[in-house]
Amino acid sequence: MAKESMKARERKRQRMVEQYAERRAILKKAGDYEGLQKIPRNASPVRLHNRCQLTGRPKGYMRQFGISRINFREMALAGLIPGIKKTSW
Repeated sequence: MAKESMKARERKRQRMVEQYAERRAILKKAGDYEGLQKIPRNASPVRLHNRCQLTGRPKGYMRQFGISRINFREMALAGLIPGIKKTSW
């Protein structure tokens, strides 16, 4: 489990990215890099980091499902993810 402060920090960054998205796009299109520097750093989408929605784990993240590989495996074996089953050959 990730610390609550880390999960909260990521949520805060996500909100800030959404809040400044339109303004950043306008400034980038105009080529106003001075104006871009005045926007908070956390408003840049590059600073976001994918985290598991259930545990907040930053590593082993599977984009298609939005969860970590560990949670994915547990849920798949329990049959909680439709269309996913363990294979062997």
